[in-house]
Amino acid sequence: MPVPRVLLLIPPLTQLNTPYPSTAYLTGFLDSRGIACEQADLGIDMVLRVFSRNGLRQIFQRLRQDRKELHPEAQRMLASASDYVDTIELVVRFLQGRAPDAETAILTKGFLPQGPRFRGRRRFPRHVPFSDRAKQWATFYLEDLADLIQATVSPSFALSRYAEHLAHSAASFDRLAHALAEPATFIDQVMIDALNAHLDRVEPGLVGLSVPFPGNLYGAFRLAQAIKQRRPNMPVALGGGYANTELRQVRDPRVFDYVDFITLDDGERPLLSLIEHLSGKRPKTALCRTFYRDQGAVHFADDPSSKNFSMDDVGCPTYRGMDLGRYLTILDSTNPMHRLWSEGHWNKLTVAHGCYWKQCTFCDVGLDYIGRYEMTPTSRLIGQIEHLIAETHRRDFHFVDEAAPPAGLKALALGLLERKANIRW
Repeated sequence: MPVPRVLLLIPPLTQLNTPYPSTAYLTGFLDSRGIACEQADLGIDMVLRVFSRNGLRQIFQRLRQDRKELHPEAQRMLASASDYVDTIELVVRFLQGRAPDAETAILTKGFLPQGPRFRGRRRFPRHVPFSDRAKQWATFYLEDLADLIQATVSPSFALSRYAEHLAHSAASFDRLAHALAEPATFIDQVMIDALNAHLDRVEPGLVGLSVPFPGNLYGAFRLAQAIKQRRPNMPVALGGGYANTELRQVRDPRVFDYVDFITLDDGERPLLSLIEHLSGKRPKTALCRTFYRDQGAVHFADDPSSKNFSMDDVGCPTYRGMDLGRYLTILDSTNPMHRLWSEGHWNKLTVAHGCYWKQCTFCDVGLDYIGRYEMTPTSRLIGQIEHLIAETHRRDFHFVDEAAPPAGLKALALGLLERKANIRW
């Protein structure tokens, strides 16, 4: 059997300013193994489809057709529908950094329709730069629209999460199953349309859904449902931080009506084992850290001979296929620490796997991604930095360690100075 082409997806929603790095890590790993892989962030796909002239037209048209009485704030926004439609694409381009000259227009009184988010926030301290003022007003404008969508069209929509409340009761699948039995909302359908475009483009033999946070879980299962409805025989795997912490004891067979496999901990070895299984090279019972359903019962396979890959063997993360210019800077606060999270793209790397300390009583140090400590060789880490600079043309790096080791950071700093590598990290 041929090796399947893999499509790795980030379900809505995480950040709008930069891709969550899980698929970048796994795509880089599969590239290093010569396995065809594509990746996509359906969160940014969905948001850009919604916050467009066509997307807003459809939303306002639905509000006009809805016979339910709207809240007075929603009525005021509906009365300004044409202003929102006329300004949305300029605001999006500005927050993408593609229309820097738009800041004067954005701050001109009467240019942007101003909803509830602007209330009491129309004045700035003198020290706030002109460009930051424009970013904040553009952010308030988008947040007003997100609030309107949440209050009317899709109660689960938000700019950094999607139906997060459905993931808070991980002990039971009932709430999520009930939500998935409901007809797809307008926002759901936008997400599914974006999914179908990637399925048609890639024609994958395996789809992987990365679920880092509770706010990605509903999106992942709604996507899996759409895949099964359109392509019933398409294998779908789910993994990521949420699975690693909340789905370690999954026992409900209904979960596997949507996904075929749930993998735990570092994704490289389980994903490679799945590809080997789908290629006819490994029986299902010899998968690595993977749940599946067989004859109506949930099983867990963990081949003890399948060892984890070292930090020297996992390849280099890659954003290949991700258009980083599509992402938005959402500046709801000028606080410097908040801005580190929400402004601009950050290339993600790991100084060391796991935690060098492993003695905090509040932390589950028994989990592999915390308990198994291994530093990335400094020369390799600097090589990855240089590779990502060449690929992305960005020099901002975020090291996503559980606990960055002081010795590793010192070695990295000295190595960067020696190589005269100018980065911000």
